[in-house]
Amino acid sequence: MRILLLFFVVFGSILLSPAQPGPASIDAPRGAKLLLEAKGNGAQVYTCTDARWVLKAPNAKLLDAHGQVIGTHFAGPTWRLNDGSEVKGKMIASQPAPDGKSIPWLLVGAVPGSQSGKFASAAYIQRTETSGGAAPKEACTSGELPVPYTAKYSFYAAK
Repeated sequence: MRILLLFFVVFGSILLSPAQPGPASIDAPRGAKLLLEAKGNGAQVYTCTDARWVLKAPNAKLLDAHGQVIGTHFAGPTWRLNDGSEVKGKMIASQPAPDGKSIPWLLVGAVPGSQSGKFASAAYIQRTETSGGAAPKEACTSGELPVPYTAKYSFYAAK
């Protein structure tokens, strides 16, 4: 009887305890439509602030599947295609890169009213397959530091 009572106390406390939130998903919402995929190739630019490296801005080219430059990625964060199409974003979710050494994988939401041209219906930007770009962990004294990186950017329209 005691064992049964102990079982109910332990099991009941597990069921009644608040669930711990898991990491937010970087997946585009279900039903989102892929608009464009591009490879980002450039640098994450850091500036020395209070003896540590802090992200200033990305500075990258956007490449199509054939390696041709189709646009740029810069502060904002902003993505601009060569035809003038543009979208700015704000981070929704982040998860560490699988290699543990590169910049995180992200889901970014388009800032309302910032979309134009081919990006007019863009609602989400996903950054995956990152390589490099992470800030050094060592303390700094001054200056800026560009850290090379590559990433896959996927642009999605809402349902």
